[in-house]
Amino acid sequence: MNSRRSATSPSVTRRQFLRHAGASVGLLATCPLIVPSSVLGANGQLPPSQKINLAAIGVAGMGAADLEALAPGCNIVALCDADFRYAEGTFKKYPNAKRFQDFRKMLDEVEKSVDAVLVATPDHTHAVAAMAAIRRGKHVYCEKPLAHSVREVRELMKAASAEGVITQLGNQGHSFGSIRHFCEWIWAGAIGRVHTIHCGAAAVNSALDQLPRLKEQHAVPDTLNWDVWLGPAPYRPYHPAYLPAAWRGWVPFGNGTVGDWVCHVVDPVFWALDLAAPKTIVAEVTDWDPKTQGDAFPKGDHITFEFPAKGSRGPVTLHWYSGTWPIPRPPEFTADDKDIGYGAAVLGDKGTIVYGSHGAGGVRLVPQSRMDEFQRPPQTIPRAKEHHADWLDAIRNHRPAGSDFSYGGPLTEIAMLGVIALKFPGQKLEWDAAQMRFTNNSEANQFVAPPARPGWEI
Repeated sequence: MNSRRSATSPSVTRRQFLRHAGASVGLLATCPLIVPSSVLGANGQLPPSQKINLAAIGVAGMGAADLEALAPGCNIVALCDADFRYAEGTFKKYPNAKRFQDFRKMLDEVEKSVDAVLVATPDHTHAVAAMAAIRRGKHVYCEKPLAHSVREVRELMKAASAEGVITQLGNQGHSFGSIRHFCEWIWAGAIGRVHTIHCGAAAVNSALDQLPRLKEQHAVPDTLNWDVWLGPAPYRPYHPAYLPAAWRGWVPFGNGTVGDWVCHVVDPVFWALDLAAPKTIVAEVTDWDPKTQGDAFPKGDHITFEFPAKGSRGPVTLHWYSGTWPIPRPPEFTADDKDIGYGAAVLGDKGTIVYGSHGAGGVRLVPQSRMDEFQRPPQTIPRAKEHHADWLDAIRNHRPAGSDFSYGGPLTEIAMLGVIALKFPGQKLEWDAAQMRFTNNSEANQFVAPPARPGWEI
């Protein structure tokens, strides 16, 4: 299997609910691949001729979990990771796969023998790696967030559409049944007109405490290709404070907690309410100065997004809370209700729905008495396969995947706008999505499309 396929662009309003979804990240990573019975052989296994030839970029951490979910439906042809020591376990698990440190060299060598590419690198190299695959006509599964800037998001969406490749963002909860429950409840008027959302994640993705360590000098390990790991980020000396796994708290490489979790937490309301792009964004932070500590993300923040009225719904205000800034308790909560650490409280003029991230707390009306008397509406949204399986099935059947880049791109863009707002705490930024610019802050516009290091442009 090595053919380029075309896909029609799916409606932006046909999917999105992750935070309600019911399962943990660990569970998601180990979910068995679901394969249509029509393509299984007599022994119940997928015939090799139906397997998709896959190359992977970034194969430790989440990349290793993605590979585990994809492997039953794929021939793992090539593996790439700039850090060979960190990826050692994955290399041993797939001994027949060719090994590379530079994805550009890998794609040049295996281009004719692969159908699809997994991208699970740190955030700052998502776009350059995914674009290299797309321009070779390869289908792409890219971990969230899709990119590291608004411009990168837009360019990936445009390229995927032009090449006709099948794409999937790695917000696995989008394939859960619980996101569909949430949408069906909202559309059935369970809480009336939604006007306010309080959502967020208690994770603290901040490198503030590591800033003093940068004065130290360290030699680059022999097993690390530092130039490839840096990719499009401005050059800086190697330091073990950045990797592995710590990069998310550093502004040049990650997107903090907002970038890590928006594509999960906001997904349900993004789909159900067809939020599209916000009109304004304003961030509040404590104990952090972007001018002197801007290399690291703050430990907590509150970002307010205002979405204009659209279609039959009115305007919506979405409050995002990261890390040490907690999500406020809904007034309907009783003493027995636990705080929302990961998830959302969705407020309508006739009630409140609460959902948790990755199944923590499920989806429910509050207080419990409202849930007990609630008449659930019929299922109107088709239920999906496991997220990775959905992508593979979409490739085989020439259809869009559930959270393809035309959907996952605008969702990611919300996170990217939040990251920019953090650089201007207290200032309300006015966003013109059509022109891809802020209309009231020229300084903020430099972060919409920041330049890449020479040689690493997309």
